[in-house]
Amino acid sequence: MYLHAQAAPADTPIPGLKHATWAGGDEGLTQLSVWRQTLAPGAATPPHRHDCDEVILISHGSGELHVGGRVMPFDAPVTLTMPRNRMHQLINTGDTDMELVGTLAASPVQVHLPDDSVLALPWRT
Repeated sequence: MYLHAQAAPADTPIPGLKHATWAGGDEGLTQLSVWRQTLAPGAATPPHRHDCDEVILISHGSGELHVGGRVMPFDAPVTLTMPRNRMHQLINTGDTDMELVGTLAASPVQVHLPDDSVLALPWRT
């Protein structure tokens, strides 16, 4: 068991995305990662998928979830569930930061782009 302060999300090379890993391999986990992210107004994640299930808790903001050719608008608070290998994208359509916590059933987490290449993440997973 580890106790550690929860770091605030920091800028990443992905425009408008701030990230902090709250739990993962550095804490001895092999089947779970917890990420805290902030998505600026107008910003988006790249379309991607994971080799694991993911639950995203949106605590602030509004946006769209693009998945399976569908666009699903949402407002916080809301929980998004993403089965493994489902291509998806989050877009902040609001005028304030979107705040979220993502829980992924893997550590480390691999992120695959639409062409199936692996996205090298600029943060620890």
